[in-house]
Amino acid sequence: MSTASDTLLQHPDAVLYPDGAPLPAIPVVEHYAGAEKTMRRALALQSERDGVFDVTLDCEDGAAAGAEREHAELVGRLAAATPPQAGRVGARIHDFTHPAWRVELDTLLDLAGGQLAYLVLPKARGAEDVRRVLATLREAEAHRGLARRIPLHVILETHGALHEAWQIAALPGIETLDFGLMDFVSAHHGAISAAAMRSPLQFEHPLVVAAKTRTVAAALAHGIVPSHNVCIELADPERIEGDARRAREQFAFLRMWSIHPAQIDAILRGMQPAPAEVDIAAEIIIAAQEAGWGPIRHLDRLHDRASFRYFWSVLRRARTTGIDLPEPILQRFF
Repeated sequence: MSTASDTLLQHPDAVLYPDGAPLPAIPVVEHYAGAEKTMRRALALQSERDGVFDVTLDCEDGAAAGAEREHAELVGRLAAATPPQAGRVGARIHDFTHPAWRVELDTLLDLAGGQLAYLVLPKARGAEDVRRVLATLREAEAHRGLARRIPLHVILETHGALHEAWQIAALPGIETLDFGLMDFVSAHHGAISAAAMRSPLQFEHPLVVAAKTRTVAAALAHGIVPSHNVCIELADPERIEGDARRAREQFAFLRMWSIHPAQIDAILRGMQPAPAEVDIAAEIIIAAQEAGWGPIRHLDRLHDRASFRYFWSVLRRARTTGIDLPEPILQRFF
């Protein structure tokens, strides 16, 4: 039987989530790079920034037609050469209908199966595509004797995938659901204007809003991370930050793609919780631990485990967005 002192010393993840783990604590920025020069630059920058963002090496848009195997070999070598402490490195393969997807998967696992943080699957037509890729991935891992299972990130950008978003999110081994705005708009054959590929319409068009909210709802209901599409602005930090903030605060996305190094810091700022909220969260979580995780009074307001979960998520998000947390929080919980 656990005692009060045992509970006092428990980590918030153990106390506040008795039925399962909280959302994966992964970086809020996923930076895509496909050409050799941009991939090497992204990995160098990631190392300099202590892994505050993920790098996704792109086999889908990075490979020249007919050179998919060679490009996958390059991606595999780059991933294998990246030390774990530099940050998380994943790779996007081609979609399930493309003849190169299996070659890319096998090549990546042969060269970097132990280092890859995740694989990204684009253009799934529905849950069955995702099931078959997951089954192939698990068989390939077992065949190579890999001790860990590589998570799959699934991009929802087709009508079928969005229709079956909840079934996809329920599959074991999914880490993120990503909304693919550009392909989603294109799939409507001109019925949605190109203006919906950028702000403000990407946050206002009813069909796009419905697709984004469905992606987020399915992801969060199944304990996985919803990831927002790219911002096509490359030279306007305020617009990029504004898109990230609106995606986070209005639509509840917890992660966003970057397609240029200049976007990374703007997205981080947009995804960060407000400093005042971080300070309050730190006070509440420390007080909760000292009270044995029972109800507390803070600034004349009652807080219990429901609000503790919220404020703990604020601290975890602050950590993944590069905010310097108070030393007592770091010592106690990180």
